[in-house]
Amino acid sequence: MPRKKPSPQKIEQKQFHVFAPEDIKQSVEIPEKPKPKLKDLETIEKIGKKQAVKKTKKQAVKSDKYILIITEKPQAAGKIAAALSNGTDKKINKPGGVYYYKLERNNKKIIIACAVGHLFSVAQTKKGNTYPVFDIEWKPNFEVRKKDFTKKYYSTIKKLVGNASEIIVATDFDIEGEVIGYNIVRFIAEKKDAKRMKFSSLTAKELQDSYDNALPTIEWGQAIAGETRHFLDWLYGINLSRALMHAISSTGKFRIMSIGRVQGPTLHLIVNREKEIKKFKSTPYWQVFITINNQTNILELKHNKDITKKQNLDKFKKLKNKKIEVTTKKTKQTINPPAPFDLTTLQTEAYKFYSITPSRTLQIAQKLYLAGLISYPRTSSQKIPEGMKPKEILKKLSKFFPKLTENTIRQKPIEGHKSDPAHPAIIPTGQYQKLQEQDKKIYNLIVKRFISCFCDNAELENKKIETEIIYESKSKHGDSELGHDVFIKEKLKFSTRGLEIINSGWMDVYPAKLQEKEIPDLNGEFNIDKIRTEEKQTKPPKRYSPASILKELEKKSLGTKATRANILETLYNRNYIKEKSIQATKLGIRLIESLEKHSPIIINEKLTREIEEDMENIRASRHNLKKKQENTIKKAETSLTKISKDFKKQEKEIGKELVKANEALWEQQKQDNKLGIKCPSCNKGELTIKYTPRFKSYFIACTNYPDCRQTFPLPSHSLIKKTDKICPYCKWPMLLRIKKGKRPWIFCPNPKCESRKDLDLNGNTKKRKPRYFGK
Repeated sequence: MPRKKPSPQKIEQKQFHVFAPEDIKQSVEIPEKPKPKLKDLETIEKIGKKQAVKKTKKQAVKSDKYILIITEKPQAAGKIAAALSNGTDKKINKPGGVYYYKLERNNKKIIIACAVGHLFSVAQTKKGNTYPVFDIEWKPNFEVRKKDFTKKYYSTIKKLVGNASEIIVATDFDIEGEVIGYNIVRFIAEKKDAKRMKFSSLTAKELQDSYDNALPTIEWGQAIAGETRHFLDWLYGINLSRALMHAISSTGKFRIMSIGRVQGPTLHLIVNREKEIKKFKSTPYWQVFITINNQTNILELKHNKDITKKQNLDKFKKLKNKKIEVTTKKTKQTINPPAPFDLTTLQTEAYKFYSITPSRTLQIAQKLYLAGLISYPRTSSQKIPEGMKPKEILKKLSKFFPKLTENTIRQKPIEGHKSDPAHPAIIPTGQYQKLQEQDKKIYNLIVKRFISCFCDNAELENKKIETEIIYESKSKHGDSELGHDVFIKEKLKFSTRGLEIINSGWMDVYPAKLQEKEIPDLNGEFNIDKIRTEEKQTKPPKRYSPASILKELEKKSLGTKATRANILETLYNRNYIKEKSIQATKLGIRLIESLEKHSPIIINEKLTREIEEDMENIRASRHNLKKKQENTIKKAETSLTKISKDFKKQEKEIGKELVKANEALWEQQKQDNKLGIKCPSCNKGELTIKYTPRFKSYFIACTNYPDCRQTFPLPSHSLIKKTDKICPYCKWPMLLRIKKGKRPWIFCPNPKCESRKDLDLNGNTKKRKPRYFGK
């Protein structure tokens, strides 16, 4: 049967042919559509909203492959993009403020995107708040915390990995950075491994070398050690904190409390020091001085021992007008320049010179690193490898610090004994920009420390003037009647010291708390003209400062260089400690006392130290990493199971103790907040500092509330602290305002005070209303 040809009209209208049943097995010829022209491909169609280029063009984009580099911070992404493209990179902005960079290097397309820190968190696999719980996994942050800002970064990377020919991890080269990259590679890119860029500064040359010589795999030791640390911190932190809160809830009360595997031992150290101070009973002691004179020189020498019994002072009175022989001894001392900074030393020095807290110092150092001004700050190294080209850095710094660099004489810088397999010491990169306030102080401190490593040794002359007096005393030996006199000879040594700086060397560059003391050269016979005694009191042990507690934690191998400052901040935030001269609160003391009694393993330094050693072994290993991880976690689970059993047996008793501890804290805070002056309104209550969570501000109120409703406003959105100063105008106690971005302000809270006449509530000069005179 002959084939029916469809009419042209039917083809044009329907674009297909309808067959009769008898024709079902026959084929039909449909005219071929003409190929689109280039002009048509570039046409933008409008269907409702503006849409993308036609499908043909989309397919062409999808076929383009590129290398995807993942960084930890947006600033690092920008620095790497600029370095690899020589400034020809293109910034691609996406909705929500997310952006990435496109560029070409060696005829290869590259995209650089950032992860803004961790995109994943450790979380329970099932909901619940019981303890102990060991079923945990990594989950995206936005699944763990509602409205988490990292979701848009997660989504951007998810889209970009699809067309990536290879992935290079360029996060910070430490255990945290490795975990960030490792999680992106396996959970978002769904790959087993990736290449790794290793760099210690964000200078163009180092970033280019790092890319050209990228490691073939991620640093597996760091990745598994970092993951293990996250798992252990979660297991200890959540289970121990839940144990505390369950104990409190068993009494019908509620209070958020936390303790962790490093928090516990750290708080224990501070509480022990607090108890030593409270137990300490001051006792008197005396220091004895003699004044010598040879008609030309007069000098005071001090007895080399403190006298603890007052009756022993009598023998010194007999020394007056005695002739003595005096000698002067001189010794030369050479002091090498200080080693370059590791993180802990930078934090302690910043606190010593500028009172900048360790956590703030780390924040500033991280900011300087991302600006390309210093090398990576989270390091325990005091080494400066030749690959960092320290002489070139010194030459660059000479343009900005000419007076400092003119003191350099060494070809190679001084180094310390500490080392770090991942990074060198904290040093400047040679780049410079104008900085403000604390940023400038920390940067200049790092620069001075680095330059001083090239300087000459400091040479000192120590001078010691001393004398030795033979004192004879008589006593009876044996029976008082039949006994005989015995003469006892005793050597009494007196001395004074002087110091002269012969060659200041590196001390002309880096600040050194060393004072010269000039004393004359004295030799020969002198006369004792005067005897002087000075009574003093023994002092209790010093409280830890934020810097000294960090040194103590490093010495005891508790926590890491990167986490110690945060642990201290957590103890402050939980009201376990207070003040810069660290003082344990009643809550902190009673918490430790309760744990000592019921579960001492929680605050055991040895357990924490063993865990740190296990994780360091994982980091340094190359084989059986997962097996070592499993063993370390299993050990922790066994320990936590035992702790939980002990806690549950004594839950109510522990709960009652913790409730009392919280009540003691509230009472202590009430007393601490009182200003020590009567309310001017009712003359019965006492003025005290209060806080309103609703407005997130402090104010002054009367303790006689609700009978007295007198209040005084205080600067808003600020931290308000008491001081030991009294207003010279009205005798009210003065307060300290601390506000981000503002200088600390000591002020009188009395609104009627003369000192406040021209100032508003925030310390700004009041704007005077304009005066008008007629028309």
